[in-house]
Amino acid sequence: MPRKQVSSETSTWLLQAKDILDEARRLKPGPARQELRQTAKVLREIARLEAASGQSLERDWPQRD
Repeated sequence: MPRKQVSSETSTWLLQAKDILDEARRLKPGPARQELRQTAKVLREIARLEAASGQSLERDWPQRD
């Protein structure tokens, strides 16, 4: 299975989510695995919100010449 390449600008939240999902894949199905998957889901959502807020902040900054 090919692995995704991680860009140098990838959020710390996404990197943590990836590590947690890798750990979850090593576990047998059950509550512990599901808890790790939910944690990764929350981290991905945080990364998405952080990226969205960063983009909106960039638009609000005055342009300097």
